[in-house]
Amino acid sequence: MQEDKRLQRDCQSCKMSMVLFASVVRVGDGLPLSASTDYEQDKELQETKRLLKGLSKKLGQFPDRCTLRTGPYNINFTSSLGVGYLMVCTASYPNVLAFCFLDELQKEFIVTYDTKRIESAMRPYSFIEFDTFIQKTKQRYNNPRSLSTKINLADMQTEIKLRPPYQLSPEDLRAINGFSVHAPSKYKGIAPTQMLEPVTLPGIVSCVLSILCGGLNLLRGVHAIESILQNDDEDFNYVIAFFLGTAACLYQCYLFAYFSVWRNSKSFLAFALICLSNMYLYELRNIWQILFHVAVGAFMTLQIRLRQPLGKAPDYNV
Repeated sequence: MQEDKRLQRDCQSCKMSMVLFASVVRVGDGLPLSASTDYEQDKELQETKRLLKGLSKKLGQFPDRCTLRTGPYNINFTSSLGVGYLMVCTASYPNVLAFCFLDELQKEFIVTYDTKRIESAMRPYSFIEFDTFIQKTKQRYNNPRSLSTKINLADMQTEIKLRPPYQLSPEDLRAINGFSVHAPSKYKGIAPTQMLEPVTLPGIVSCVLSILCGGLNLLRGVHAIESILQNDDEDFNYVIAFFLGTAACLYQCYLFAYFSVWRNSKSFLAFALICLSNMYLYELRNIWQILFHVAVGAFMTLQIRLRQPLGKAPDYNV
């Protein structure tokens, strides 16, 4: 009963506020998949939509539920399973209703289009026919009478109370506008999109093998130091190569276990270091030992790239 009264108050408050625009994008590369038809010519609204377009290309850097206040308009978005759902509404539009609207878009889009079709889309607005559903849902959420009998806000109110949307800051706006910002790491642990997918058996095997290679490099490095102490003619660079190989193997294990900005690129650089160190040690190792270390490094790099953050589409670009 209490929730019904709260629903009525929210619906009454949105009589003078509206959902103005909505779009669906692919999180991995920001490709627009669908959007509502918009004929508004208001300059402030057009500027807000420009911000929304910039934001849609960087969704993977932010938590899965965010709000950006831009004066008379708000941008709200959610992301899940590699797809982002964004909207522009008036500043007075109730937050709970806004995220209920996005939740409806998400549920319908997931049911209508399978993951493979979404990932294989090449052209912008490949699913423009989804605009029909967006327009119908917009009309419902802009009409309090038709809305109040068709949705229940209790679950969304509870969810937003327990996990409120992240309020984007001016620093985030600089990131949207293309400036270099080192702030994305502050989201670590806040949002499900920064949590990695569950560990698989191949991932565990690669991690164990990588630790084994790191241990072998460390052991050989210690023996190399002992040889140098006993014989001044020994090359100290061998010690450096062994320890660099150890560090690269252990760093790959760290990248596999934890989220990091530029994670795929870092794993590739660690693999390159493993290859270079083994090339330098070719006089101390036979071809099979070198191939073993390089193969383990390559396998670990692949597992790091396959274990993506939850809610983010796989990124196959280094």
